[in-house]
Amino acid sequence: MPTPGPERTGALNGLVVERVETFVVELPTIRSFEIAGGTVATVGQPSRRVLVKVTAGGVVGWGEATPTPSWTYETTESIVTTIDRYLAPAVLGAPAWNLDAITATFDRVINRGFTIGAPIAKSAIDIALHDLAGRAIGVPLGVLWGQRRVGRIPLGWIISAKTPEAVADSVTEGHALGYTAFKVKIGLAEIDQDLAFVEAVRRAAPKAAIWVDANQAYQVDQALQVARRLAELDVAAFEQPLPANQIAGLQRLRDHSPVPVALDESLRHPSDLATFVRLNAVDVAIAKVQRSGGLTLSRRMCALAEDSGVRLMGSGLTDSDLGFAASLHLFSAFGIDTPVDLNGRQFIESAYVGGHTVEVRDGEAAVPTGPGLGVDVDEAAVRALAVDVLRADPPVRIPPKSGR
Repeated sequence: MPTPGPERTGALNGLVVERVETFVVELPTIRSFEIAGGTVATVGQPSRRVLVKVTAGGVVGWGEATPTPSWTYETTESIVTTIDRYLAPAVLGAPAWNLDAITATFDRVINRGFTIGAPIAKSAIDIALHDLAGRAIGVPLGVLWGQRRVGRIPLGWIISAKTPEAVADSVTEGHALGYTAFKVKIGLAEIDQDLAFVEAVRRAAPKAAIWVDANQAYQVDQALQVARRLAELDVAAFEQPLPANQIAGLQRLRDHSPVPVALDESLRHPSDLATFVRLNAVDVAIAKVQRSGGLTLSRRMCALAEDSGVRLMGSGLTDSDLGFAASLHLFSAFGIDTPVDLNGRQFIESAYVGGHTVEVRDGEAAVPTGPGLGVDVDEAAVRALAVDVLRADPPVRIPPKSGR
């Protein structure tokens, strides 16, 4: 694909953010999904996503936020109010191309504290601005960045089941759809039962790549016990075994675990990774766009991991197709060609998409080549799917006790 000419880059240079809109959409849920923190999706109940539309000079970009209270503190309502009342007003009139300055503005408006500070809300605008920039000059994000190493990325099928029999059925379903790698959610039960789930996956898929994710469920002694058994089952990585802020515990675990320790929730900001690198407490860094406040900071974190000799793996937040595409562009830029956890297609339908979107075939996703994210949004569908989550419910009247 040709490099954009000066007339196109000049057009981008003149764009300023004119409007930021949020839409809470309810998407169909295909399968139920649980993690150690609680329920992520329930079949038969809609899954809510916050879509963000940014407009600059007649060009539109779209982003996505995935509320997951069972995983982190941001709710659907808090994401909407954070964007509408704090982030959006702060970026109106800002140059749409200056993502570094906008990231700094976000940090002033909603400060980081110990963590990044409302990363999922910030991520939605950052993704939308990337989409807008690519569309303004007619190129995909890889061309915009000058960094695209792979064109297809293998996906992992997620195993989140409550019995070994259900685990085996899920593996069979994934195999039938062309998946050859499996990520097992553990920490949902007692240790023996967690290990029985992993053993059931290994029996059903004896040659598959398998990694496990505990979502902060264990303490150090428990995690070491689990890790020794995982090594016998040829598990490739042990993701986030301990609470995110247990730095000393993660350092001890990394020193003694026979399975590489991968960090996810611990890595909100690039500076978090820098700390774990200095302490020699990380084997694998998980790249996750929404967790790290968007593509701008995620690229910084991935570059730091690469320069520090830390292996990268990829993950998402059960994103619909906008977030799915953003992650694929990031992983492609850094050549992450091992199976990644981008599980949105497994659990929800992106009912707002019109025209081009991400192609998934035989357990692999093609990195989009259209402008921006490469996902066409049907705004009429977005508006039809949208709900008002901030409308106050009528007060509940409590009848007086008898005799009063």
